[in-house]
Amino acid sequence: MQTAIWQQENADPRNVQYFAEISQWWTSLNGQEITWRQRLLPETGAVADLNWEPQRFDETFVVTQPQVRGITLYWQKPDAKEERNTTPYRLELDKLRQTLYIYPQSQRGVVIRVALPQVVYQQVKISQPQLSVLRSGEQAILVLRDEPQRLEIQVSLSPEQLAELKQKLA
Repeated sequence: MQTAIWQQENADPRNVQYFAEISQWWTSLNGQEITWRQRLLPETGAVADLNWEPQRFDETFVVTQPQVRGITLYWQKPDAKEERNTTPYRLELDKLRQTLYIYPQSQRGVVIRVALPQVVYQQVKISQPQLSVLRSGEQAILVLRDEPQRLEIQVSLSPEQLAELKQKLA
């Protein structure tokens, strides 16, 4: 799953897991430059409908001491003495784009977008994978399976990509 969504008072058993993933991502931002953009939610409530291009009050800064205490996110700016915080009622972490959408309890009609200026790819390390290839017409699907991690990766390859892979492995 590429998006982890946590919502306050949600009975979904994965809610706790998603909050843990989001908390880990938040604390990993320490010392990194981020963009902080705040927008009014559209009537649809969909963040995809918003214009995330830089605007006047958007900020880019190096975040320091990002922490999670309870469900509240804390952070500091490098030259600031005071700690800042926001308590969300909903969090959405787009793992692929390394972007967190924060829906603050104190401002129900607002969403905050915290992102790394450039995408950092999520890496998965597999040692001693089980390999198999499935065929679907001209497509080949390379399947990498790691039993200890309970992880399966499926890579669809066109005939050209398969030939390129064979050449690189030779």
